Amino acid sequence: MSDSFYSDGAAAQPATRPEQAAPRLMLKGITKQYPAVRANDDVTLIVAPGEIHAVLGENGAGKSTLMKVIYGAVRPDAGEIQWEGEAVDIASPAAARKLGIGMVFQHFSLFETLTVGENIALALDEPFDLKALSKRIREVSADYGLDIDPQRHVHSLTVGERQRVEIVRCLLQNPRLLIMDEPTSVLTPQAVRKLFATLRRLAAEGCSILYISHKLDEIQELCDTATVMRGGRVTGHVKPKEETHASLAQLMVGHSLPDYTRREHNPGAVLLDVKALSVTSDDPFGTSLENVSFAVHAGEIFGIAGVSGNGQAELLSALSGEKRGLRADAVTICGKPAGRLGAGGRRALGFGFVPEERLGRGAVPAMTLSENALLTAHRQKMVNSGWINSGAMRAFARRCIEAFDVRCGGSEALAQSLSGGNLQKYIMGREILQAPKVLVVAQPTWGVDVGAAAFIRQQLLDLSASGVAILVISEELEELFDICDRIAVLAGGRLSPVRATGATNAEEIGRWMAGLFGGREGTAPSAEQPAHV
Repeated sequence: MSDSFYSDGAAAQPATRPEQAAPRLMLKGITKQYPAVRANDDVTLIVAPGEIHAVLGENGAGKSTLMKVIYGAVRPDAGEIQWEGEAVDIASPAAARKLGIGMVFQHFSLFETLTVGENIALALDEPFDLKALSKRIREVSADYGLDIDPQRHVHSLTVGERQRVEIVRCLLQNPRLLIMDEPTSVLTPQAVRKLFATLRRLAAEGCSILYISHKLDEIQELCDTATVMRGGRVTGHVKPKEETHASLAQLMVGHSLPDYTRREHNPGAVLLDVKALSVTSDDPFGTSLENVSFAVHAGEIFGIAGVSGNGQAELLSALSGEKRGLRADAVTICGKPAGRLGAGGRRALGFGFVPEERLGRGAVPAMTLSENALLTAHRQKMVNSGWINSGAMRAFARRCIEAFDVRCGGSEALAQSLSGGNLQKYIMGREILQAPKVLVVAQPTWGVDVGAAAFIRQQLLDLSASGVAILVISEELEELFDICDRIAVLAGGRLSPVRATGATNAEEIGRWMAGLFGGREGTAPSAEQPAHV
């Protein structure tokens, strides 16, 4: 990343100084109080040059707040920040970038009406040439396996593609401290290996890395040290390679995680049937679906893997009823043609849906949890002759909060006040409590801590055991192998062959995620290798 894209042709400054003896970053007594919670409570953290340092904790532990303090996006109420042995006041992200601190946020900070190149340009503090910058974006994104077109507008990108933009934007700044918050959610196993190799190379050159992930296998493989947080406080420091998956999980949540419980059940009738579904994407940069066929039976969990941007958004739109104009028999729900029905008509047949985007699609940020319950669960006796029953609405929300262990301020808490994991549990609970016959879930545990993820996955297993047909679209391969009965891959708008989960492995699925199935790259399943089984 040494080539310059600045208009004055000045060479980029070296990102690291490996010989430096002082800690790259030291936090002392960092405290941040919000009205309802103390997000950080007397936190101390030391990161050495060239160190890959993990910060572990469940949702709401204070990790993201602490990272925003380091990046200048949040001002602490107390405490001191030292950068390379000198006390500093990081008043803004621009000040952090001048020091050499870059951050990849879990929740994106992009302007939807601007292009990818324009969004990345906003993070640059020097003059730039947009054409040269676009060239560098293409080079760096391809080099890191994060291909993205700098000319695309952000509003046309999927959630996964937006995360790629955040990563590339940060890498272009040649950081001396790189903060990464859940960076691998959109990557194939092969691309994760490539990213890890890059991070190790950066660390070897002296760049410090603060790494937040709920994937404990990543932490153990990549990170030298780890700081564990719970309830805003530091509860321990460990070397991940000397710990087990179980011991790390216990440090994070304060108790051991239960093993998944699978109940004996036999798949029944086909409840969701997709036949030769071809959809032209409304987005000129999107991915059209080509002859996608699969069936999901009562009592099974069917998983679809794939890197974001390969047709997942188009498939979800076609299944949920947001995309109109399909053949009536392109989507069949519980034996009834539903291709021409809208979202409400499909829900009336017993269809439930959890979108990948929690705030904005799964829930309205500025509405309370009880109001958000009304959005999809109004058939649960919340509306009578056109009148809203507020008591029933609040009762349903409270039932969901209690049953799914949603940690919040009650049924009247705003959706935007919940941590990502707790909001996801609420949205999942809202759909499950409606007793769907078919449930489609996108990215059920994206960015969710290990405790919440285990809970959500167990709920899906229990639901399938009760006879519900469940389709899970996820980029988390470990998740799909943990809970799915069968698995396929969506790549380039085409569906791979379907495999029983026990008859394949992560390497094969990873190759398919790159489009390598059906005998040649990007080939759809043939008549001898049908996807509809």
